[in-house]
Amino acid sequence: MSFEELPKVYEPKEVEEKWLKRWLDARLFHADANGKGEAFSIVIPPPNVTGSLHMGHALNNTLQDILVRYKRMKGFNALWVPGTDHAGIATQNVVERELKKEGKKRQDLGREKFIERVWEWKKKSGDHIVHQLKRLGSSCDWDRERFTMDEGLSRAVREAFVHLYEKKLIFRDLYLINWCPRCHTALSDIEVEHQETNGSLWFIRYPTAPNPLLIKEGVPGEVIVATTRPETMLGDTAVAVHPDDERYKALIGQKLKLPLTDREIPVIADHRVDKDFGTGAVKVTPAHDFNDFALGNDHKLPRINIFTPDAHMNENGGDYEKMERFEARKKIVADLEEKGFLVKTEPHKLSVGHCYRCRTVVEPYLSLQWFVKTKPLAERALQAVRDGRTAFHPENWTKTFVNWMENIKDWCISRQIWWGHRIPAWYCEQATAPNPLLNKEGALGEVCPPIVARETPTKCPKCGSANLRQEEDVLDTWFSSGLWPFSTLGWPDQTPELKKYYPTSVLVTAHDIIFFWVARMMMFGLEMMDEAPFKDVYIHALVRDAQGQKMSKSKGNVIDPLVIMDQFGTDAFRFTLAALAAQGRDIKLSEQVIEGYRNFANKIWNASRFALMNLGEFDPAGPTVGANGHSPLHNTPYDHWILSKLRTTVAAVSSAIEGYEFDVAAKTVYQFFWHDFCDWYLEFSKLELSKPVLYQVLTTSLTLLHPFMPFLTEEIAHRLPGVTDGESVSKWAFPTTESVLPAASRKTAEADAEVVDLVISVIEAVRTVRGENRIPPSKEMMSKVFASSAARREHLKNWASVIQRLARTASLEILDKPAAPKGMAHVVIAEGLEVFIPLEGLVDFAAEVQRLDKEIGKLKSTVDSREKRLQDANFVTRADPEVVEEEKASLVGAKSKLARLEETRRNFAT
Repeated sequence: MSFEELPKVYEPKEVEEKWLKRWLDARLFHADANGKGEAFSIVIPPPNVTGSLHMGHALNNTLQDILVRYKRMKGFNALWVPGTDHAGIATQNVVERELKKEGKKRQDLGREKFIERVWEWKKKSGDHIVHQLKRLGSSCDWDRERFTMDEGLSRAVREAFVHLYEKKLIFRDLYLINWCPRCHTALSDIEVEHQETNGSLWFIRYPTAPNPLLIKEGVPGEVIVATTRPETMLGDTAVAVHPDDERYKALIGQKLKLPLTDREIPVIADHRVDKDFGTGAVKVTPAHDFNDFALGNDHKLPRINIFTPDAHMNENGGDYEKMERFEARKKIVADLEEKGFLVKTEPHKLSVGHCYRCRTVVEPYLSLQWFVKTKPLAERALQAVRDGRTAFHPENWTKTFVNWMENIKDWCISRQIWWGHRIPAWYCEQATAPNPLLNKEGALGEVCPPIVARETPTKCPKCGSANLRQEEDVLDTWFSSGLWPFSTLGWPDQTPELKKYYPTSVLVTAHDIIFFWVARMMMFGLEMMDEAPFKDVYIHALVRDAQGQKMSKSKGNVIDPLVIMDQFGTDAFRFTLAALAAQGRDIKLSEQVIEGYRNFANKIWNASRFALMNLGEFDPAGPTVGANGHSPLHNTPYDHWILSKLRTTVAAVSSAIEGYEFDVAAKTVYQFFWHDFCDWYLEFSKLELSKPVLYQVLTTSLTLLHPFMPFLTEEIAHRLPGVTDGESVSKWAFPTTESVLPAASRKTAEADAEVVDLVISVIEAVRTVRGENRIPPSKEMMSKVFASSAARREHLKNWASVIQRLARTASLEILDKPAAPKGMAHVVIAEGLEVFIPLEGLVDFAAEVQRLDKEIGKLKSTVDSREKRLQDANFVTRADPEVVEEEKASLVGAKSKLARLEETRRNFAT
């Protein structure tokens, strides 16, 4: 191919569609478990099968792709496992909404038919996000795509469940759980999202039961209790006070009348009661409050459930039966007031839990559930982090992980839905077990214990009955995704993939699922595989809008990545995300920033087109000589300069990617290509061209850019001389400092590079003067350069013609001592190196002084306001560190510009 085939305008969509098809058809990213090379593996955080690509997905998968492409080019046997999560609650909700349009409920279909319907939906719509990930350029091994409900992973789930049950790490018991009345399922603690809400604190009289002895002793005839949930008083089984609270000592062990009922409840003493909260007396509702549940267990209090599964009052609600919970609250409060039990009501802020899926207020609910005993598992995970087998990046997330794991609670893993991994437990129905809700001892009292097995049992091992019923509940979605790093590789079978790629190399994820997912993978990986599932955990930032606000549909500030890719091109979008992905800082994204990197993509295209035009029929396999006949050892100084810059860039980009500093890597290659290569080297090449160096720099640049911008670089690379259709940049070797500039040539090259840097600094200084003083290019300027070093003066004399040409200056005078700055623009480049430009006849001094005075005044105001802001302790301590640093940098820049303008103003004064 020749340069003529590279169109003048870069059309991202055409390029992306073309190369995506080629990559997929060629199975380019398929990893060979029996192949050579050190293993590097990543498992994708499986997006929900119901999902559509959002900014979090885009960032997460872009960063993973950069790592995988980089490692593949470094010679690693790289595997990136893709897949999706069955998303139990979310997927069931989607299909139930479809049924609702048909006037049906899932119960109308029955369990089996409903599950068939969900699989039909999955086949039709469930791969939507996979196609979007491919469009993003994700170089996954698509042959190994997995789904958390596929046959292999279902087998892994059963194996893990049975393993944990046999080790007594899974148990079934009657517990208070988080219950979603809308989704009709249990939720784990971390699936409950708490929101601060303006509520009320109701103060209610609980009269003492008739007792003549108390009256004689003059004991108060009531206890006032404060509560935020008056409707739950119907489930109260005690009132608790602190044993040392003098106000209530005489009442401990006595009875109180429960308002609005005919029940009596005891006054109990417990050190956990806060004497200073409310009245110092608290109602105890074991079936509807987590703290009360624990307290009730210790005091052997009965548990009275007052709610139905959809949060209506049940038969224990008395006159309020069948009323919705918040409707019942209003009625109960009104009745309390009418009957004289309500003392007062005060405003009160409280944290209210909501279902993370449907946003319904969660209800603590007494239910028979399956749990994982997490403490033993968590201890192993903690040890793996403490001894460095698994490291978090940035390191500050280690503390978050450790704090969570040290305080972890048992994990409720059963869910009362149909779509998911049905719990592999069966119950013998030969004999009727006692109702556990009525068992005051807390034991389940089953005649035959549950049968937990890998395969469906045919009879009860205890009594021999064949009358068995499988558990209706399914497992929490996070149970199956907790097995993801090894179940996707074939576990429980000992496959070549498992042997080669486990443990995985790195997990790339967001901080909001450290507890949902990372912790569970750590616990399960160490338990099932006896190895931590990954060596590194990179926690990336959240993507926010340009003002730093979280994106949400309600705010109208959501940026759709699919729209962005259509508008600006996938590569520009990917590069933007990488360039903004600084460790520990959230990403502030705007279309203006993305547009800037689209300009960079166009710059790469146009510069490559220019380079290809100048390469002509260059044969990279032929003799390595330039157009002037020079061999690589006799390249021009600016050839050596660009190779030195490229060598430094290669080292910096490699180091940054290895250290998960994606922003540093992106900005480094951006700086090199746009400024060093385009702004300077291509300009120098117009003076004298070395085709081998131009070819080397362009191909190396494309290789450096490829992990960030795979489509664009692939298209340009296939226009290069010597590149065949069967090649791919993704298979090229990532450059090394030695491949760019061998050690034998380095000393000469670095010496030349130092001279070229000197020349560039002078040219930039002259250009700055022309720009700041608005001197048209048509007007000739005279230039004077002071250099204190004889060596520098000699170099500048030798390069005088180049400086004059590129700086557009009519003359260049080399000075051995500084000139008098009066009437001149003066730029200090470095110690012992200054530029002076006589401006007489080029600018109107009087008008310029007037303009400078205005600009200096504005800058002084800017400096003053920024200094005051940075001296404000409230701002410095409360503002985001990123904002404070930006303010400091702006102040430094403003002061520097102010000093330069003030000097110019003095030089213009007469």
